Amino acid sequence: MDSVRTPDSETAEPSDSPAPGSLGRKVRSAARWSLINTVVMRLGNFATGIILARFALGPAEWGVYGIAQTVLLVLLSANELGVSLAIVRWDGDPRRFAPTVLTLATATSGVLYAALFLSAPTVAVLLDSPDATGVLRVMCLCLIIDGVAQVPASFLTREFAQGKRMVIDALNFVLSTAVTLLLAFAGWGAMSFAVGAVAGNIAALVGCAIAAPGTMRFGWDPEQARALLRFGLPLAGASLLALAVVNVDTMVVGSTLGGVSLGFYVLAFNMSGWPVRIISEAARRVSFAGFSRLADSPQALAQGFSRALGVLVTGTVPLCVLLGGLAAPVVRLVYGDTWVPAAKALPWLMALGLIRIGCELAYDCLVAAGQRRSLILVQGLWVIALVPVLIAGARLDGIVGVAQGHVVVGALLVVPVFLYALGRAGVGLAHVARACAWPFFGGAVMTLVVLGAKELLGEGTLAVFVISTVATVCYVVCVLPSRRFLLGPGTVKAA
Repeated sequence: MDSVRTPDSETAEPSDSPAPGSLGRKVRSAARWSLINTVVMRLGNFATGIILARFALGPAEWGVYGIAQTVLLVLLSANELGVSLAIVRWDGDPRRFAPTVLTLATATSGVLYAALFLSAPTVAVLLDSPDATGVLRVMCLCLIIDGVAQVPASFLTREFAQGKRMVIDALNFVLSTAVTLLLAFAGWGAMSFAVGAVAGNIAALVGCAIAAPGTMRFGWDPEQARALLRFGLPLAGASLLALAVVNVDTMVVGSTLGGVSLGFYVLAFNMSGWPVRIISEAARRVSFAGFSRLADSPQALAQGFSRALGVLVTGTVPLCVLLGGLAAPVVRLVYGDTWVPAAKALPWLMALGLIRIGCELAYDCLVAAGQRRSLILVQGLWVIALVPVLIAGARLDGIVGVAQGHVVVGALLVVPVFLYALGRAGVGLAHVARACAWPFFGGAVMTLVVLGAKELLGEGTLAVFVISTVATVCYVVCVLPSRRFLLGPGTVKAA
Protein backbone atom coordinates (compact mmCIF):
# COMPACT_ATOMS: atom_id res chain seq x y z
CA MET A 1 0.00 0.00 0.00
CA ASP A 2 1.36 3.41 -0.95
CA SER A 3 1.54 5.86 1.89
CA VAL A 4 0.23 9.39 1.62
CA ARG A 5 2.40 12.30 2.61
CA THR A 6 1.07 15.24 4.50
CA PRO A 7 2.10 18.91 4.09
CA ASP A 8 4.49 18.38 7.00
CA SER A 9 6.64 15.92 5.07
CA GLU A 10 10.32 16.72 5.39
CA THR A 11 11.11 16.26 1.73
CA ALA A 12 9.29 16.51 -1.55
CA GLU A 13 9.57 14.21 -4.51
CA PRO A 14 11.45 15.71 -7.47
CA SER A 15 8.45 15.41 -9.78
CA ASP A 16 6.51 17.84 -7.61
CA SER A 17 9.30 20.34 -7.11
CA PRO A 18 9.65 22.16 -10.41
CA ALA A 19 12.31 24.78 -10.91
CA PRO A 20 11.29 28.29 -9.77
CA GLY A 21 11.27 29.59 -13.33
CA SER A 22 9.06 26.74 -14.51
CA LEU A 23 6.66 27.25 -11.61
CA GLY A 24 6.56 30.99 -12.23
CA ARG A 25 5.64 30.45 -15.88
CA LYS A 26 2.94 27.99 -14.93
CA VAL A 27 1.43 30.33 -12.34
CA ARG A 28 1.50 33.36 -14.62
CA SER A 29 -0.06 31.43 -17.50
CA ALA A 30 -2.70 29.95 -15.22
CA ALA A 31 -3.46 33.36 -13.73
CA ARG A 32 -3.97 34.90 -17.17
CA TRP A 33 -6.32 32.09 -18.25
CA SER A 34 -8.14 32.25 -14.92
CA LEU A 35 -8.65 36.01 -15.17
CA ILE A 36 -9.92 35.76 -18.76
CA ASN A 37 -12.20 32.91 -17.76
CA THR A 38 -13.61 34.73 -14.75
CA VAL A 39 -14.16 38.03 -16.59
CA VAL A 40 -15.95 36.34 -19.48
CA MET A 41 -18.14 34.19 -17.22
CA ARG A 42 -19.01 37.04 -14.88
CA LEU A 43 -19.90 39.36 -17.74
CA GLY A 44 -22.15 36.63 -19.07
CA ASN A 45 -23.78 36.16 -15.66
CA PHE A 46 -24.11 39.91 -15.32
CA ALA A 47 -25.97 40.16 -18.64
CA THR A 48 -28.18 37.22 -17.71
CA GLY A 49 -29.03 38.80 -14.37
CA ILE A 50 -30.06 42.03 -16.06
CA ILE A 51 -32.40 40.20 -18.44
CA LEU A 52 -33.99 38.19 -15.64
CA ALA A 53 -34.40 41.17 -13.27
CA ARG A 54 -35.84 43.46 -15.92
CA PHE A 55 -38.14 41.09 -17.80
CA ALA A 56 -38.79 37.84 -15.94
CA LEU A 57 -38.33 37.82 -12.16
CA GLY A 58 -39.21 40.21 -9.33
CA PRO A 59 -37.74 40.78 -5.84
CA ALA A 60 -39.76 37.91 -4.29
CA GLU A 61 -38.36 35.36 -6.77
CA TRP A 62 -34.85 36.68 -6.23
CA GLY A 63 -35.41 36.26 -2.50
CA VAL A 64 -36.29 32.58 -2.90
CA TYR A 65 -33.25 32.11 -5.13
CA GLY A 66 -31.08 33.83 -2.53
CA ILE A 67 -32.24 31.41 0.17
CA ALA A 68 -31.57 28.35 -2.00
CA GLN A 69 -28.19 29.66 -3.12
CA THR A 70 -27.16 30.38 0.47
CA VAL A 71 -28.06 26.91 1.71
CA LEU A 72 -26.26 25.31 -1.25
CA LEU A 73 -23.08 27.33 -0.71
CA VAL A 74 -22.97 26.49 2.98
CA LEU A 75 -23.36 22.78 2.25
CA LEU A 76 -20.77 22.93 -0.56
CA SER A 77 -18.22 24.24 1.92
CA ALA A 78 -18.29 20.90 3.75
CA ASN A 79 -19.55 18.38 1.21
CA GLU A 80 -16.13 16.78 0.64
CA LEU A 81 -14.74 17.35 4.16
CA GLY A 82 -11.78 19.32 2.78
CA VAL A 83 -10.01 16.17 1.54
CA SER A 84 -9.85 17.24 -2.11
CA LEU A 85 -7.32 19.96 -1.20
CA ALA A 86 -4.84 17.18 -0.47
CA ILE A 87 -4.64 16.56 -4.22
CA VAL A 88 -3.44 20.13 -4.68
CA ARG A 89 -1.27 20.39 -1.57
CA TRP A 90 0.37 17.04 -0.83
CA ASP A 91 3.70 15.97 -2.29
CA GLY A 92 4.10 12.91 -4.48
CA ASP A 93 1.70 11.35 -6.95
CA PRO A 94 -1.91 12.17 -5.94
CA ARG A 95 -3.25 9.33 -8.07
CA ARG A 96 -2.27 6.98 -5.23
CA PHE A 97 -4.92 8.37 -2.90
CA ALA A 98 -7.34 9.99 -5.40
CA PRO A 99 -9.77 6.99 -5.38
CA THR A 100 -10.15 7.32 -1.61
CA VAL A 101 -10.73 11.06 -1.98
CA LEU A 102 -13.42 10.43 -4.61
CA THR A 103 -15.20 7.89 -2.41
CA LEU A 104 -15.15 10.19 0.62
CA ALA A 105 -16.33 13.22 -1.34
CA THR A 106 -19.17 11.39 -3.06
CA ALA A 107 -20.37 9.60 0.08
CA THR A 108 -20.44 12.72 2.26
CA SER A 109 -22.13 14.73 -0.48
CA GLY A 110 -24.85 12.10 -0.76
CA VAL A 111 -25.43 12.06 3.00
CA LEU A 112 -25.66 15.86 3.14
CA TYR A 113 -28.14 15.92 0.27
CA ALA A 114 -30.34 13.31 1.93
CA ALA A 115 -30.38 15.39 5.13
CA LEU A 116 -31.22 18.53 3.16
CA PHE A 117 -34.00 16.79 1.22
CA LEU A 118 -35.69 15.73 4.45
CA SER A 119 -35.23 19.05 6.25
CA ALA A 120 -35.98 21.38 3.30
CA PRO A 121 -39.55 22.29 4.43
CA THR A 122 -38.34 23.15 7.92
CA VAL A 123 -35.39 25.17 6.60
CA ALA A 124 -37.66 27.11 4.24
CA VAL A 125 -40.12 27.98 7.04
CA LEU A 126 -37.35 29.02 9.44
CA LEU A 127 -36.04 31.40 6.78
CA ASP A 128 -39.55 32.79 6.19
CA SER A 129 -39.59 31.46 2.63
CA PRO A 130 -41.95 28.43 2.48
CA ASP A 131 -41.96 28.53 -1.34
CA ALA A 132 -38.26 27.65 -1.32
CA THR A 133 -38.74 23.95 -0.43
CA GLY A 134 -38.84 22.61 -3.98
CA VAL A 135 -36.11 24.96 -5.15
CA LEU A 136 -33.86 23.81 -2.30
CA ARG A 137 -34.35 20.14 -3.15
CA VAL A 138 -33.56 20.64 -6.82
CA MET A 139 -30.70 23.13 -6.53
CA CYS A 140 -28.91 21.10 -3.87
CA LEU A 141 -28.58 18.18 -6.27
CA CYS A 142 -25.48 20.16 -7.22
CA LEU A 143 -24.00 18.86 -3.95
CA ILE A 144 -23.71 15.32 -5.27
CA ILE A 145 -22.48 16.44 -8.68
CA ASP A 146 -19.85 18.66 -7.06
CA GLY A 147 -18.67 15.83 -4.81
CA VAL A 148 -18.03 13.57 -7.79
CA ALA A 149 -16.28 16.38 -9.71
CA GLN A 150 -13.89 17.32 -6.88
CA VAL A 151 -11.09 14.93 -7.81
CA PRO A 152 -10.72 15.76 -11.54
CA ALA A 153 -11.20 19.47 -10.81
CA SER A 154 -8.45 19.34 -8.15
CA PHE A 155 -6.06 17.68 -10.60
CA LEU A 156 -6.64 20.55 -13.02
CA THR A 157 -5.94 23.05 -10.24
CA ARG A 158 -2.76 21.21 -9.20
CA GLU A 159 -1.44 21.36 -12.76
CA PHE A 160 -2.48 25.02 -13.24
CA ALA A 161 -4.62 23.87 -16.21
CA GLN A 162 -6.80 26.98 -16.26
CA GLY A 163 -7.15 26.92 -20.04
CA LYS A 164 -9.04 23.65 -19.75
CA ARG A 165 -11.04 25.04 -16.85
CA MET A 166 -12.13 27.92 -19.04
CA VAL A 167 -13.59 25.54 -21.61
CA ILE A 168 -15.36 23.58 -18.87
CA ASP A 169 -16.78 26.71 -17.27
CA ALA A 170 -17.95 27.92 -20.66
CA LEU A 171 -19.91 24.69 -21.15
CA ASN A 172 -21.38 25.08 -17.67
CA PHE A 173 -22.36 28.69 -18.33
CA VAL A 174 -23.92 28.15 -21.75
CA LEU A 175 -26.08 25.23 -20.66
CA SER A 176 -27.12 26.64 -17.28
CA THR A 177 -27.93 30.06 -18.75
CA ALA A 178 -29.94 28.64 -21.63
CA VAL A 179 -32.00 26.43 -19.32
CA THR A 180 -32.52 29.21 -16.75
CA LEU A 181 -33.69 31.77 -19.31
CA LEU A 182 -35.96 29.29 -21.07
CA LEU A 183 -37.67 28.24 -17.85
CA ALA A 184 -37.84 31.77 -16.37
CA PHE A 185 -39.71 33.11 -19.38
CA ALA A 186 -41.93 30.02 -19.26
CA GLY A 187 -43.04 31.07 -15.77
CA TRP A 188 -41.02 28.71 -13.58
CA GLY A 189 -39.88 31.54 -11.27
CA ALA A 190 -37.01 30.76 -8.89
CA MET A 191 -37.09 27.08 -9.91
CA SER A 192 -35.52 28.12 -13.23
CA PHE A 193 -32.29 28.94 -11.35
CA ALA A 194 -32.26 25.53 -9.70
CA VAL A 195 -32.79 23.47 -12.85
CA GLY A 196 -30.28 25.60 -14.75
CA ALA A 197 -27.66 25.12 -12.03
CA VAL A 198 -28.08 21.34 -12.08
CA ALA A 199 -27.82 21.20 -15.88
CA GLY A 200 -24.66 23.34 -15.88
CA ASN A 201 -23.01 21.30 -13.13
CA ILE A 202 -23.61 18.07 -15.02
CA ALA A 203 -21.88 19.60 -18.05
CA ALA A 204 -18.96 20.69 -15.85
CA LEU A 205 -18.63 17.19 -14.36
CA VAL A 206 -18.43 15.63 -17.80
CA GLY A 207 -15.89 18.25 -18.91
CA CYS A 208 -13.67 17.68 -15.84
CA ALA A 209 -13.73 13.92 -16.38
CA ILE A 210 -12.63 14.35 -20.01
CA ALA A 211 -9.96 16.96 -19.18
CA ALA A 212 -8.44 14.83 -16.38
CA PRO A 213 -8.75 11.25 -17.65
CA GLY A 214 -8.27 8.37 -15.27
CA THR A 215 -9.16 10.37 -12.16
CA MET A 216 -12.74 9.12 -11.73
CA ARG A 217 -11.89 5.80 -10.07
CA PHE A 218 -13.50 4.93 -6.75
CA GLY A 219 -11.47 3.12 -4.13
CA TRP A 220 -10.89 2.84 -0.41
CA ASP A 221 -7.83 2.65 1.80
CA PRO A 222 -8.53 3.04 5.55
CA GLU A 223 -5.06 4.42 6.34
CA GLN A 224 -5.28 6.95 3.54
CA ALA A 225 -8.80 7.91 4.63
CA ARG A 226 -7.62 8.61 8.19
CA ALA A 227 -4.74 10.75 6.94
CA LEU A 228 -7.01 12.62 4.54
CA LEU A 229 -9.58 13.34 7.25
CA ARG A 230 -6.89 14.59 9.64
CA PHE A 231 -5.80 16.99 6.92
CA GLY A 232 -9.21 17.92 5.54
CA LEU A 233 -11.59 18.22 8.49
CA PRO A 234 -9.98 21.38 9.94
CA LEU A 235 -10.08 22.94 6.46
CA ALA A 236 -13.71 21.91 5.97
CA GLY A 237 -14.56 23.46 9.34
CA ALA A 238 -12.79 26.69 8.44
CA SER A 239 -14.44 26.72 5.01
CA LEU A 240 -17.87 26.16 6.54
CA LEU A 241 -17.30 29.06 8.91
CA ALA A 242 -16.05 31.22 6.03
CA LEU A 243 -19.23 30.50 4.04
CA ALA A 244 -21.33 31.20 7.12
CA VAL A 245 -19.67 34.61 7.36
CA VAL A 246 -20.68 35.47 3.79
CA ASN A 247 -24.17 33.98 3.92
CA VAL A 248 -25.50 34.48 7.44
CA ASP A 249 -26.73 37.92 6.38
CA THR A 250 -29.10 36.34 3.84
CA MET A 251 -30.64 34.22 6.58
CA VAL A 252 -30.93 37.21 8.91
CA VAL A 253 -32.57 39.41 6.25
CA GLY A 254 -34.94 36.65 5.12
CA SER A 255 -36.10 35.73 8.62
CA THR A 256 -36.23 39.31 9.93
CA LEU A 257 -37.28 41.54 7.02
CA GLY A 258 -39.13 39.19 4.64
CA GLY A 259 -38.76 37.98 1.07
CA VAL A 260 -39.04 41.30 -0.78
CA SER A 261 -36.33 42.98 1.30
CA LEU A 262 -34.24 39.85 0.85
CA GLY A 263 -34.62 40.19 -2.92
CA PHE A 264 -33.28 43.76 -2.81
CA TYR A 265 -30.46 42.71 -0.50
CA VAL A 266 -29.46 39.74 -2.67
CA LEU A 267 -29.27 41.99 -5.74
CA ALA A 268 -27.11 44.54 -3.88
CA PHE A 269 -24.89 41.82 -2.46
CA ASN A 270 -24.45 40.25 -5.88
CA MET A 271 -23.47 43.63 -7.30
CA SER A 272 -20.95 44.14 -4.52
CA GLY A 273 -19.51 40.76 -5.42
CA TRP A 274 -18.65 41.77 -9.01
CA PRO A 275 -15.06 42.83 -8.18
CA VAL A 276 -14.71 39.96 -5.69
CA ARG A 277 -15.75 37.39 -8.26
CA ILE A 278 -13.95 38.86 -11.25
CA ILE A 279 -10.62 39.53 -9.57
CA SER A 280 -10.47 37.48 -6.39
CA GLU A 281 -11.99 34.34 -7.85
CA ALA A 282 -9.51 34.39 -10.71
CA ALA A 283 -6.65 34.75 -8.25
CA ARG A 284 -7.86 32.04 -5.87
CA ARG A 285 -7.85 29.44 -8.61
CA VAL A 286 -4.06 29.66 -8.65
CA SER A 287 -3.13 31.32 -5.35
CA PHE A 288 -3.47 28.26 -3.13
CA ALA A 289 -1.41 26.09 -5.46
CA GLY A 290 1.17 28.88 -5.81
CA PHE A 291 1.39 29.60 -2.06
CA SER A 292 1.70 25.87 -1.40
CA ARG A 293 4.89 25.77 -3.48
CA LEU A 294 6.31 28.65 -1.41
CA ALA A 295 5.20 27.43 2.02
CA ASP A 296 8.64 26.05 2.96
CA SER A 297 10.23 29.50 2.63
CA PRO A 298 8.65 32.14 4.91
CA GLN A 299 10.45 34.96 3.07
CA ALA A 300 9.29 33.79 -0.35
CA LEU A 301 5.75 33.25 0.99
CA ALA A 302 5.66 36.77 2.47
CA GLN A 303 6.88 38.34 -0.77
CA GLY A 304 4.50 36.30 -2.87
CA PHE A 305 1.53 37.16 -0.65
CA SER A 306 2.44 40.85 -0.62
CA ARG A 307 2.63 41.08 -4.39
CA ALA A 308 -0.55 39.04 -4.90
CA LEU A 309 -2.41 41.23 -2.41
CA GLY A 310 -1.10 44.37 -4.13
CA VAL A 311 -2.35 43.20 -7.52
CA LEU A 312 -5.76 42.26 -6.10
CA VAL A 313 -6.29 45.48 -4.14
CA THR A 314 -5.03 47.69 -6.97
CA GLY A 315 -7.52 46.13 -9.38
CA THR A 316 -10.41 46.08 -6.92
CA VAL A 317 -10.37 49.51 -5.28
CA PRO A 318 -11.56 51.52 -8.33
CA LEU A 319 -14.47 49.14 -8.95
CA CYS A 320 -15.51 49.39 -5.29
CA VAL A 321 -15.32 53.19 -5.28
CA LEU A 322 -17.31 53.59 -8.49
CA LEU A 323 -20.07 51.15 -7.56
CA GLY A 324 -20.30 52.54 -4.03
CA GLY A 325 -20.19 56.21 -4.96
CA LEU A 326 -22.59 55.89 -7.90
CA ALA A 327 -24.85 53.19 -6.44
CA ALA A 328 -28.28 54.66 -7.19
CA PRO A 329 -27.67 55.73 -10.81
CA VAL A 330 -25.89 52.46 -11.60
CA VAL A 331 -28.72 50.32 -10.18
CA ARG A 332 -31.31 52.42 -12.02
CA LEU A 333 -29.36 52.26 -15.27
CA VAL A 334 -28.69 48.52 -15.13
CA TYR A 335 -31.77 47.02 -13.48
CA GLY A 336 -34.47 49.69 -13.68
CA ASP A 337 -36.38 51.81 -11.18
CA THR A 338 -37.96 48.79 -9.47
CA TRP A 339 -34.62 47.84 -7.94
CA VAL A 340 -33.44 51.29 -6.71
CA PRO A 341 -34.07 50.40 -3.00
CA ALA A 342 -31.15 47.96 -3.30
CA ALA A 343 -28.78 50.90 -3.87
CA LYS A 344 -29.05 52.05 -0.24
CA ALA A 345 -27.03 49.08 0.98
CA LEU A 346 -24.57 48.99 -1.91
CA PRO A 347 -21.90 51.50 -0.69
CA TRP A 348 -21.43 49.56 2.54
CA LEU A 349 -21.42 46.24 0.73
CA MET A 350 -18.69 47.50 -1.62
CA ALA A 351 -16.53 48.23 1.44
CA LEU A 352 -17.29 44.71 2.61
CA GLY A 353 -16.25 43.38 -0.80
CA LEU A 354 -12.83 44.95 -0.42
CA ILE A 355 -12.45 43.43 3.04
CA ARG A 356 -13.49 40.02 1.70
CA ILE A 357 -10.87 40.09 -1.04
CA GLY A 358 -8.04 40.61 1.42
CA CYS A 359 -9.38 38.04 3.88
CA GLU A 360 -9.88 35.39 1.19
CA LEU A 361 -6.31 35.74 -0.04
CA ALA A 362 -5.09 35.61 3.57
CA TYR A 363 -7.18 32.45 4.04
CA ASP A 364 -5.41 30.73 1.13
CA CYS A 365 -2.01 31.83 2.43
CA LEU A 366 -2.71 30.50 5.93
CA VAL A 367 -3.96 27.17 4.56
CA ALA A 368 -0.82 26.79 2.47
CA ALA A 369 1.32 27.66 5.50
CA GLY A 370 -0.39 24.98 7.58
CA GLN A 371 -2.10 27.45 9.94
CA ARG A 372 -5.39 25.55 9.97
CA ARG A 373 -6.09 26.03 13.67
CA SER A 374 -5.69 29.80 13.32
CA LEU A 375 -8.18 29.79 10.45
CA ILE A 376 -10.85 28.04 12.48
CA LEU A 377 -10.38 30.46 15.36
CA VAL A 378 -10.55 33.51 13.07
CA GLN A 379 -13.63 32.32 11.17
CA GLY A 380 -15.38 31.20 14.35
CA LEU A 381 -14.78 34.57 15.99
CA TRP A 382 -16.11 36.28 12.85
CA VAL A 383 -19.38 34.33 12.86
CA ILE A 384 -19.94 34.70 16.60
CA ALA A 385 -19.48 38.47 16.43
CA LEU A 386 -21.45 38.87 13.22
CA VAL A 387 -24.77 37.22 14.07
CA PRO A 388 -25.93 39.58 16.89
CA VAL A 389 -24.62 42.65 15.06
CA LEU A 390 -26.52 41.78 11.86
CA ILE A 391 -29.75 41.08 13.76
CA ALA A 392 -29.47 44.42 15.54
CA GLY A 393 -28.66 46.18 12.27
CA ALA A 394 -31.66 44.64 10.50
CA ARG A 395 -34.03 45.79 13.22
CA LEU A 396 -32.54 49.29 13.39
CA ASP A 397 -32.12 50.15 9.70
CA GLY A 398 -33.23 47.27 7.46
CA ILE A 399 -30.85 46.09 4.76
CA VAL A 400 -28.65 49.16 5.24
CA GLY A 401 -28.13 48.25 8.90
CA VAL A 402 -27.17 44.71 7.92
CA ALA A 403 -24.58 45.98 5.44
CA GLN A 404 -23.18 48.42 8.00
CA GLY A 405 -22.92 45.66 10.60
CA HIS A 406 -20.91 43.55 8.17
CA VAL A 407 -18.38 46.35 7.64
CA VAL A 408 -18.04 47.21 11.32
CA VAL A 409 -17.28 43.62 12.34
CA GLY A 410 -14.98 43.02 9.38
CA ALA A 411 -12.92 46.19 9.71
CA LEU A 412 -12.67 46.51 13.49
CA LEU A 413 -12.38 42.86 14.49
CA VAL A 414 -11.62 40.44 11.67
CA VAL A 415 -8.95 42.33 9.72
CA PRO A 416 -6.75 42.85 12.83
CA VAL A 417 -7.09 39.17 13.75
CA PHE A 418 -6.15 38.07 10.23
CA LEU A 419 -3.14 40.38 10.34
CA TYR A 420 -2.04 38.76 13.59
CA ALA A 421 -2.44 35.26 12.10
CA LEU A 422 -0.48 36.25 9.00
CA GLY A 423 2.28 37.61 11.21
CA ARG A 424 2.58 34.23 12.91
CA ALA A 425 2.95 32.65 9.44
CA GLY A 426 5.80 35.01 8.56
CA VAL A 427 3.84 37.66 6.63
CA GLY A 428 4.48 40.85 8.57
CA LEU A 429 2.45 44.02 8.71
CA ALA A 430 5.03 45.78 6.54
CA HIS A 431 4.33 43.40 3.65
CA VAL A 432 0.59 44.11 3.88
CA ALA A 433 1.10 47.86 4.19
CA ARG A 434 3.36 47.93 1.14
CA ALA A 435 0.71 46.14 -0.90
CA CYS A 436 -2.17 48.39 0.16
CA ALA A 437 -0.65 51.87 0.61
CA TRP A 438 -0.84 53.23 -2.95
CA PRO A 439 -4.23 51.65 -3.84
CA PHE A 440 -5.79 53.02 -0.65
CA PHE A 441 -4.36 56.47 -1.35
CA GLY A 442 -5.70 56.31 -4.91
CA GLY A 443 -9.06 55.14 -3.62
CA ALA A 444 -9.32 58.08 -1.23
CA VAL A 445 -8.55 60.54 -4.04
CA MET A 446 -10.99 58.77 -6.32
CA THR A 447 -13.76 58.95 -3.68
CA LEU A 448 -13.34 62.71 -3.33
CA VAL A 449 -13.47 63.11 -7.12
CA VAL A 450 -16.65 61.01 -7.42
CA LEU A 451 -18.49 62.81 -4.63
CA GLY A 452 -17.45 66.27 -5.83
CA ALA A 453 -18.22 65.57 -9.48
CA LYS A 454 -21.59 64.08 -8.60
CA GLU A 455 -22.57 67.30 -6.84
CA LEU A 456 -21.60 69.30 -9.94
CA LEU A 457 -22.85 67.04 -12.73
CA GLY A 458 -25.74 65.17 -11.15
CA GLU A 459 -26.58 61.48 -11.63
CA GLY A 460 -27.67 61.27 -15.25
CA THR A 461 -26.35 58.57 -17.55
CA LEU A 462 -23.86 60.85 -19.30
CA ALA A 463 -22.71 62.27 -15.96
CA VAL A 464 -22.07 58.75 -14.63
CA PHE A 465 -19.80 57.93 -17.57
CA VAL A 466 -17.92 61.23 -17.31
CA ILE A 467 -17.44 60.90 -13.55
CA SER A 468 -16.29 57.29 -13.88
CA THR A 469 -13.74 58.19 -16.54
CA VAL A 470 -12.27 61.17 -14.71
CA ALA A 471 -12.13 59.32 -11.37
CA THR A 472 -10.44 56.29 -12.93
CA VAL A 473 -7.78 58.45 -14.58
CA CYS A 474 -7.05 60.09 -11.23
CA TYR A 475 -6.73 56.67 -9.63
CA VAL A 476 -4.32 55.39 -12.26
CA VAL A 477 -2.09 58.44 -11.77
CA CYS A 478 -2.08 57.87 -8.01
CA VAL A 479 -1.05 54.19 -8.19
CA LEU A 480 1.61 54.55 -10.89
CA PRO A 481 4.46 54.64 -8.32
CA SER A 482 3.60 51.04 -7.32
CA ARG A 483 3.93 49.56 -10.80
CA ARG A 484 7.49 48.24 -10.29
CA PHE A 485 6.44 46.43 -7.13
CA LEU A 486 3.38 44.90 -8.79
CA LEU A 487 5.24 43.79 -11.93
CA GLY A 488 8.49 42.76 -10.26
CA PRO A 489 9.81 39.18 -10.22
CA GLY A 490 7.94 36.65 -8.09
CA THR A 491 6.34 33.28 -8.48
CA VAL A 492 2.81 34.44 -7.68
CA LYS A 493 2.95 38.00 -8.88
CA ALA A 494 0.21 37.35 -11.39
CA ALA A 495 -2.00 35.75 -8.80
